[in-house]
Amino acid sequence: MDYKIIAGIFAAGVLLWMISVISEIRSDIKRINISLNKIAKQAEVPDTITDELKGLISEGKIVEAVKKYRIAAGVGLKEAKEYVDSLRE
Repeated sequence: MDYKIIAGIFAAGVLLWMISVISEIRSDIKRINISLNKIAKQAEVPDTITDELKGLISEGKIVEAVKKYRIAAGVGLKEAKEYVDSLRE
């Protein structure tokens, strides 16, 4: 019985560690995306994804626009929805 408790505590520790690492990776990705966006603006790279999203929004395909932005930007559902909503205004 002691081994089950120890194994359970160990498994919980590994799970918490994995969650921490995933969170750190997500924040790194956000930071990299911000840097890439700044570089793209300075290099005057056209923002084709925004144009595509605006086209989808004008056609009433909001869900498709959110999905497309999630894939392109690597963000979560909430962030993608907020971005698409900001383009609607």
